[in-house]
Amino acid sequence: MHTIRNSFPHLAIHHIEKLDKGWSDDDKYILHVDDEKYLLRLSNLNQKNFKIREYELIQKCYESGLPVQKPIEHGEADGHYYILLEWVEGEETTIKLPELPESEQYRLGVEAGMHLWKLHQMDVQQPEEPWESKMNMKINRKISMYDACDYKFQKGHLFLEYIEGDRHLLQNRRQVLHHGDYHVGNMIIDADYSLHIIDFNRHDVGEPWEEFNRIVWSAQTSPAFASGQINGYFSDDVPEAFWRLLLLYISANMLSSLPWGVPFGQAQIEIFMEQADEIMDWYDDLRTVIPSWYRSFS
Repeated sequence: MHTIRNSFPHLAIHHIEKLDKGWSDDDKYILHVDDEKYLLRLSNLNQKNFKIREYELIQKCYESGLPVQKPIEHGEADGHYYILLEWVEGEETTIKLPELPESEQYRLGVEAGMHLWKLHQMDVQQPEEPWESKMNMKINRKISMYDACDYKFQKGHLFLEYIEGDRHLLQNRRQVLHHGDYHVGNMIIDADYSLHIIDFNRHDVGEPWEEFNRIVWSAQTSPAFASGQINGYFSDDVPEAFWRLLLLYISANMLSSLPWGVPFGQAQIEIFMEQADEIMDWYDDLRTVIPSWYRSFS
């Protein structure tokens, strides 16, 4: 804590709180400066270029009017690369949503979808590697992880069969800026019931609809919110191809989730086992591409 104060002498820091939430490798602290609060993220210096791009993306979003944390500064300090952001007051969306009427959950979901659509309209140079090649390599890696894992989903073969049957959908897809981890766990609802997007720590460039691959977490918290996010993104005109690609992305994600969760113990393994069963229920053992939780809510 003393080192942090020394690294930021221009801030009159009177209190520092360590923040232990989330899966990020960053060390996170809440800095109390006069009547204001800031979020300080400290990363390994080998992450410098990635963190510079992260800060620039947040800045780009903020300047475009998206509800993200106001970027303050970034740079090197005491052997780390840091990002300093304005703190957002509010409640975690995962906690707040279930307390709200379904119509309000849906409205906030629509808001989330519109924000995501706006993010995906930002200019970005198209990568040299086509999406089909990039995503297929990612899928192959996820399948290898699953094959090497000591644990298996009861109906894991259905995920594998679906992936092999729909890989062709990855052809000729444009790529956009990604938040990288877009779900209710990375959103805050403030006192005015407005949504704020946080944690760009997994940002990348990829196919727009892959950004929905975390919607499983949102749907588990609030089907109304998840439905609203899809409808808000597509202005209530959801293309059939979206559903097929979404299920492809969800299937690939589920295969790698199990080996990823093993180091975190049996409780995490069981969470993913239950999630896989729930997805099979939503999609009738992958015989349909529109999940049972989806509704227009309009």
